[in-house]
Amino acid sequence: MDDSNGSAAGAKLFVGSLSWGVTTEMLREAFEQAGTVVDAIVISDRESGRSRGFGFVEMSSPEEAQAAIQMWDGKELDGRPINVTVAKPKEER
Repeated sequence: MDDSNGSAAGAKLFVGSLSWGVTTEMLREAFEQAGTVVDAIVISDRESGRSRGFGFVEMSSPEEAQAAIQMWDGKELDGRPINVTVAKPKEER
């Protein structure tokens, strides 16, 4: 029996402090420099459609996720330093 939810543990990253100009495609392209990107998304406001300044990137393995953290945490993307950490599981509301 497989109890995984389809993603490798520790392979999903939270990316914060994004500039308003960063698109999902820009995020994907940046993180592909560190390895295989399974999924990437910049979170946007439901009403305005404007970026909320953060996103998530899922790498194909925890090792690639660590490489992405080392490559991008504190580095500039679109002129602004970003922070990259392992994403915490979504909490029940």
